[in-house]
Amino acid sequence: PLVVLAPAISYAQVDTSDWECESCPFDQGYRAEIEVGATNVRDDAARFGNYTGYDEKGTYANVDGQGRYSGEKYLVDYTIEDLGLDSRVFEMSVGAPGQFEVDFGYRELPFRRFDTTSTIFNSSAGDTLTLPAGWVPASTTDQMTQLSSSLRPETIGTDRQVIDLGADWNASDDFLLFADFRRQTKDGIDISSGGSYTQASFLPRWIDYETDQVDAGVHYNTKTVSLTLAYYGSFFTNNNSSLTWETPFLTAPGGTSLRMATEPDNDFSQVSLSGKYRAQTWDTVVAFLIASGRGKQNQALLPYTINPDLPVEPLPFQTLDGKVDTLNYSFTVTSQPFDKTRVKFSYRYDERDNATPISDWSRVVVDAFPSGDIEKNVPYSFERSHLTLSGEYAFSRNLIVSAGYERKEVNRDYQEVAEQVTDRGWGQVRWRPAAWLDIRAKGGAEQRGIDRYNETVAESLGQNPLMRKYNLAYRYREFGEIAAYVTPLESPLSFSATVLFADDDYKESLVGLNGSEEMRATADLSWAVSESPALYVVYGYDRVDPHQTGSEQFGWWDWSAFHEDRFDHVGFGMSWRPADGKFDVDFSYNRADGSTGISLDSLSGGPSTLPDLESTLDTARIEASYSFTDRLAGTFDLRYERFELKDWAMVSQTTLPLILTLGAEPYDYDVYAIGIGIRYRFGVEEISLAE
Repeated sequence: PLVVLAPAISYAQVDTSDWECESCPFDQGYRAEIEVGATNVRDDAARFGNYTGYDEKGTYANVDGQGRYSGEKYLVDYTIEDLGLDSRVFEMSVGAPGQFEVDFGYRELPFRRFDTTSTIFNSSAGDTLTLPAGWVPASTTDQMTQLSSSLRPETIGTDRQVIDLGADWNASDDFLLFADFRRQTKDGIDISSGGSYTQASFLPRWIDYETDQVDAGVHYNTKTVSLTLAYYGSFFTNNNSSLTWETPFLTAPGGTSLRMATEPDNDFSQVSLSGKYRAQTWDTVVAFLIASGRGKQNQALLPYTINPDLPVEPLPFQTLDGKVDTLNYSFTVTSQPFDKTRVKFSYRYDERDNATPISDWSRVVVDAFPSGDIEKNVPYSFERSHLTLSGEYAFSRNLIVSAGYERKEVNRDYQEVAEQVTDRGWGQVRWRPAAWLDIRAKGGAEQRGIDRYNETVAESLGQNPLMRKYNLAYRYREFGEIAAYVTPLESPLSFSATVLFADDDYKESLVGLNGSEEMRATADLSWAVSESPALYVVYGYDRVDPHQTGSEQFGWWDWSAFHEDRFDHVGFGMSWRPADGKFDVDFSYNRADGSTGISLDSLSGGPSTLPDLESTLDTARIEASYSFTDRLAGTFDLRYERFELKDWAMVSQTTLPLILTLGAEPYDYDVYAIGIGIRYRFGVEEISLAE
């Protein structure tokens, strides 16, 4: 009888509606962790406040926290970081798992560049800089009798505010609809420069940017196919579309005020379709992307000059009516035709079609005199393609060999090189002679060829016809890299090291960049001393040695320069968490050194050497906490930063006779920041289990 009933039992449809999970974890109820504290910063240091808000001496109150509410149908998460600082962050998500989710976020990002700068200019409006009352212009900075008394401090830095709002909805098991919006504002003081024919000033420019971004679409996903149809839009607004300033130097009649255009309003929209198909045959994955977009810029144009004494022609048109159409598509296939072989093929095409109208323009040189020439605006366009083919073969579990080939083609217009082809080949061996040792070696070569360098175009742009721009010139590159990873199975130690070398040769460039060598090395050691403490040490070294030639006579090279760039980084740290769980501490230290040496050799002046550029940055941090109870803990945070910079190009307002600077001084500071706080946990302690 049991044998007769077996088929019916095996094919009967099982009713699972009354089944219950007796051991599944359910995260229900409300819980949160809030930390309240204060941090004291010992001294003013603009750079120390980058992205932290600790740029001024004093005490800062702060609040951090995170929380979650989980009900039978809905889930709410939130995070608070640095609420009392200029780097505050708030994020919240509300949703029903598997159905929908709504996200909101707000963050601020401070960027502080200099707090040692000062200027004579007053900002009467966001787009206008005026001189102090009674200012007496002079031919050189050392002759400006009111310069010292008129200088006022002006901190260079910006603040960025970002608002995010997004939502997604699972319309069905296969379809997901999503929409995200971001508004980003940026305001503050940046540095611009401008001037007359032989004199210039560094200007503290007030910036006021707004950028809106929209990303929305629908996503379809099954076990074998996924498709995404999306729209992306970016809309930029500059609330100060020009900068007008009074020149502090003696100038030609009518040229006491100058004006320049700043970043114009613009927008970009793009529609894309992407997808992926997974086939069981040869474990093949096919992916594709196609996108079409358009960028537009129709900002009102400034007049040729604001000098009322210069007779000029009217503009050909009052707005640019700029349009740039983009087309992008890519196709990728990865497959495993044999058990030990995997191959990959990809192709990408990018097109930029600049449809901005071309017209005839006259030109006024620095608001002083008309050039007398008629010139056309140049709408750059290009087409780029990138083909990649690679494969790997596993001779055994311990030996894998791979190789690849790439070809890039670029077609441009209105530039010195119209057609450019880059071929690159590489090979790699991965060998694991033991379970604890992994060695990888990679090497290859790359050649970038050009059809020809059009010297006529270079001359039309006012360039030396023998000069070759490094991004357009012929280049041959050789490179190699070796890496080793040591991870003993029963040892608390692990170690890794890499070494990379690259040699670039611009042998067809008579004037310009001739060659460059780079060597890079890294090492990483970690040690799990026991179950609680752990240590790590890292080291990095980078060396770049480029060589270039130039011409003082607008012809054959008559001077050369050798650069020596060196960068070193060492860091170590420790974390300790005793078994009782009440105390934990993290410590880290990093030191970065950089130097640049430039030696010159000129036929007119002989050999010479510029002063070295040097920088040293030391950072250290200790974070600790102690749990008084299961809910209450105390926290301690100590930060230290020391930065010393030697830069001969940063000079005072009177160092250069014909250039009025802002007097920014090279960084030289050391700052401590000490913080203490109390952290408290609210709500349920454990994740509840279903009964």
